[in-house]
Amino acid sequence: VQLQASGGGLVQAGGSLRLSCAASGGTLGTYGMGWFRQAPGKEREFVAGVSWNGGSTDYVDSVKGRFIISRDSATVTLQMNSLQPKDTAVYYCAASRFPRSAKEVFEYDYWGQGTLVTVSS
Repeated sequence: VQLQASGGGLVQAGGSLRLSCAASGGTLGTYGMGWFRQAPGKEREFVAGVSWNGGSTDYVDSVKGRFIISRDSATVTLQMNSLQPKDTAVYYCAASRFPRSAKEVFEYDYWGQGTLVTVSS
C-alpha cells in the first residue's frame, strides 16, 4: 500500500496542526496505523497508533492529552494541539501488518513520505 501524508507546516508554540494520511488504493483495510516522527540527529520515534477499527489507540507520553489519532476506512489523521518546539520533526504515517496499535518501527511495513512540522517559540 502507498501512503501519502499531508498537513505539515510552520506554527507558533501553542498552535495546532492536523496531519492526514491516505492510502493510494483508497482503503486502509485492516492495517494497524501509526504516526512516527524524526527530529534532526535523532532516531525515529513512535508518536501515536490506532488499531484497524479505531477501537484502540496508544500515544507516547510526551503527546498524551495534546494529540489525537483517528481513522476511517480511507484516512488516518493526527490532530496536534498545544504544539511545542520539541514537537518539531518530520512526521511519518505508517501501516502495520498487525491489526492492533503497534509501537515499534519494525512492526510497520509501509511508510509515507513524511511531512515536516516546525513549531516556533
